[in-house]
Amino acid sequence: MKKSIDLLFITGNDIEKLNLTNKEIMDAVEASLLAQGNGQVVIEPREHLIPNPDFNGHFNILRGYIEPINMAGVKVVGDYVYNYKQGLPSELALLNLYDPRTGVPIAIVDATELTSMRTGALTAIGAKYLANKNSRILGHLGSRGTAWWNVVLLDEVFDFEEIRVNSKRPESRNEFAARLSDYLGKPVKAVETSEECLKGADIMVEATRLIEPEVLLKTEWVREGTFVVPYGTISAVDFELTDVMDKLVVDDWGQCKGGKFGSLRKHVDAGKLSLETLHGELGEIVAGKKAGRESDKERILFWHRGLSLNDIALGHLIYEKAKKLGLGIVINYH
Repeated sequence: MKKSIDLLFITGNDIEKLNLTNKEIMDAVEASLLAQGNGQVVIEPREHLIPNPDFNGHFNILRGYIEPINMAGVKVVGDYVYNYKQGLPSELALLNLYDPRTGVPIAIVDATELTSMRTGALTAIGAKYLANKNSRILGHLGSRGTAWWNVVLLDEVFDFEEIRVNSKRPESRNEFAARLSDYLGKPVKAVETSEECLKGADIMVEATRLIEPEVLLKTEWVREGTFVVPYGTISAVDFELTDVMDKLVVDDWGQCKGGKFGSLRKHVDAGKLSLETLHGELGEIVAGKKAGRESDKERILFWHRGLSLNDIALGHLIYEKAKKLGLGIVINYH
């Protein structure tokens, strides 16, 4: 007798009703890093689909498996720089969750906000282990996509005295700063240049959405003790940036060493970032297998591409909480 299979479709509205806390988001992502550090995962290299270069966008396909939560998943995310002109998010994503023992589909999750949440959590967890504990000034380049959760979750960890944001379009950065100020209950400054944003900051985040490479984060601004997170799709940093770093950390070397895109792609191609110069993966540090920050003076760079594991872990949290609260749409699959 044929067994009926139902799956749960979880919409963005459903996720909003879950009221996920900052702690829930960060704990789920940190657990996925711990599993990665302990070798309890499978990560497949991300793939890219570029339908037509004239469209100024592409799809990323991310795949993985996390043993401790018994969950496999595949996420497809469209990354289209000019979507804002149509009132659309730059990134739109769907995550499919599967039972890894049978291949049975369990859920389809709107992964647009999930992608932003997990990316912000990865930035913040990286800072938790690699930034100075007394970091007081945040400089953040970029105001779309993952930018919101970067700032919100970093502030959750550090409760900054000063937050500066910058992006190319004044209307975008001003609106971003105003929303953050209202949400965080503290002033967030929108500044006109990347130099005003980053120079003197304890933590520098580069989350721009460039079409062509352009240096917006200069090596000369990186002081002793600075923590730097460059992760834009197109490079916005000096070629010499990696030379001044005491530690270079990535989320997954397999993802970072290959592929077409990434902020430090040219550094990998030139051998500036290699297995020899790499300090380790963040998961190894979370698992206690590699050291994090060891002195206040270290300059540390963390480059993350964003992992399927983080998506799956957060998707699993959303799935379990949606089931508990009776949210989502049940679909008869088979």
